[in-house]
Order: sequence, then structure tokens, then C-alpha cells
Amino acid sequence: MNEDVWMGAEHTLRIVGAGAYVAPHVVTNEQITRAFPGWSPEKLGEKTGVSERRFLWPLDLDRGCAVSAEAQGAMITTATDMGEKALSDALSMAGVTAKELDILVVVTCTPDQPHFSHDAMELHRRLGGRAGAHCLVVDSGCGGSLYVVDMLARMMSNGPLRTAAVVGTHLTSRVVDRGVYTKDGIIGEDGERVQPYLSTYLFGDGAGAIVLRRERGRRGIRTSVAGNEYWELVRSPGGGTDSPSYGDRYNAVDHAFIVNGRLVAKTYMKTMQACIETVARRAQRSLPDIERFYLHQPNARMLQLLARSLGLRDDQLASNVAHNGNTSSAGMFTLLADDLHKGRLELGTGAPVIFAAIGAGVHYGAQVVEL
Repeated sequence: MNEDVWMGAEHTLRIVGAGAYVAPHVVTNEQITRAFPGWSPEKLGEKTGVSERRFLWPLDLDRGCAVSAEAQGAMITTATDMGEKALSDALSMAGVTAKELDILVVVTCTPDQPHFSHDAMELHRRLGGRAGAHCLVVDSGCGGSLYVVDMLARMMSNGPLRTAAVVGTHLTSRVVDRGVYTKDGIIGEDGERVQPYLSTYLFGDGAGAIVLRRERGRRGIRTSVAGNEYWELVRSPGGGTDSPSYGDRYNAVDHAFIVNGRLVAKTYMKTMQACIETVARRAQRSLPDIERFYLHQPNARMLQLLARSLGLRDDQLASNVAHNGNTSSAGMFTLLADDLHKGRLELGTGAPVIFAAIGAGVHYGAQVVEL
């Protein structure tokens, strides 16, 4: 875990806007377990606390795969479409144009196209960003967006770069397929089999975005940490040269996202608690004084266990996973955008909040931010 702190700097990196997109189609536990047999709806609810998730593409329950949203005339059908809506809202809230962005980073493990930073470049083109801006995709999961925020805070604490946007997108509905996700899974580090269908139960579709700006004053990112670990929380080797998407070495299950839930449960509590306590200590803030916690939500049960372990009050914990599903890198930003749009918090008030996440890679990050 890194050691740098920005507390007391002449300039700080502030969050000046946030936006979100929530997918329209509700998929209940009864529906998802019918499409992908494994657990019962009751067991799924009991084990995870998730009762439904949101999909961008409707789910054909009989075939166990998505129905084209494009064929139904939907206007938003891709990860980039979702990201465009979230970033446009964030820019509008910030009063910033796309041409003012010095850096645009899209964090996703489900891009529309996997190569050449496609989704970020497409967002840049659609919104009219300037040619001299840095523009890239970071291939990461649930912890990636805050990992990138930490990187930007270090890059932008001094120097000419002033304004950045981070966009998290996750689009699971277009890739789930019964023929793949009901195959035999992998053997985990504990020697037990990890079944692919469990991944279909947890994830939902959505996008979240924030706009960051370096400004004079003490409010903003007060302290930040990030780091790496080497646990195989999620396995998805397909698409690279180790496991190409064609030819004799093609293996369909390599292209699935197989989440090792037991390993996630084992590592989530320890890493998240360490991140949160570290940034709070460095910012000289006690947890009871933090207004809101925007945390990665692998499922509702695990999030509640973490909250109880930290002694958080119900009013401190932002959560939508029970109804939206786990939206990976988008999750923390969608929670913030929802609070801001509902008036739960306001930018510019200096309200202290904590962000923290860990995800496949392994990337993790956490920040104390005075809004």
C-alpha cells in the first residue's frame, strides 16, 4: 500500500461532477436462476442479499442469453453508450466541457471492443474532446476506478494537467450465455470447484463517472492509497494470445468471467478494512465523523458484514447492490451520483466521504475526499 498523502497541499484534486447510468431491465432472482440453473432463488437471496439486478439487454429466460436491445429500438445499447450518458451528466454537473479534459480514462473489463483503447477513444470522439488530451482504457474490474483515481491524484498534484474524467462501465448482459456459464468450472485455490453460473447471479449493467479538477484550497482528495495483490479473484483468460477467440486453442469457458466467491469473501474484508482505516488515519478522521462511505459491493451480505466490522451506522453506508447488482468499476461513482442528484450531499460543502474498492487484477484503492 503506497504512502503518499496530499493533505495540506496548496492545490488539491476535487470531485466537481458525478454522473451515472442505470440499466432499465430488472432481472429477479427467480428469472436469473431459471436462465442459469444452479442455486434456488431462495438460496441466492439468503447467501447474497441480492434480490434483483439491472441488465441493459433483456434476458431470454428460455435460451439463457440476451435479446438484442438494438433490435428493440433502444437508444442505449453498448458500454460506450452507458459511459457517454454518465460522463455527460458528470460534465454538466461540473460545468466543464469535454474540450477542457486533459485526461479521459475508461475503466472496464467489458469493453465494446478490446483493443486500442476503443471505448475511451469513442467517448472522446462523441463528446468532442481535444486532440491533445490523454485518452485510454484501463482493463480492470471492481477496484480499478479508485486505483486510477489514486494514479491521477499523483499525476496531477503538480504540473500542467488540471482536469480529468474517470468513467467506469460494466456490461454483463451481452456476454452471459447458458451454453458457457453452465459448464464445469475451475478448481479454486482451496481445491473446490468454482462454478461459472454464480457469476451470472451477481453482476448488473451500468456506468458511473466523475470529473476531477485541480484547484486551490484544502478541500478535495485529502489522502489516497492504492496497491496490487496477486489473488485470482476472477478468471477470464480468453481473448489474448494464451487463449485466442478462434482456432484449435479456443475454449468457450475461457471467455466467461468466473468469480471465486470463496476467495473474494476471504480477501475482501481484510483488504477493505485496511484501506479504509489507513486513509482515515492519514486524514486524521474518525470513522463516525465520515458522512458517507462509497464502497465496492460484491454483494449485499458481504457489504453489511464489512460495515458491522467497522462499526458504521446505517445512514453512513451508501448501497444499491441489492437491486442493481454488482456493477464493478461503475459502482462507487453511481452511488455518489445518486446521493448528489437526490440532495443527500452537495459538492462544495466539504462533507467528508470515503471511497474504497478491491477487484480482479488485483487492484485496490481508497480515498478520503472532502466534497
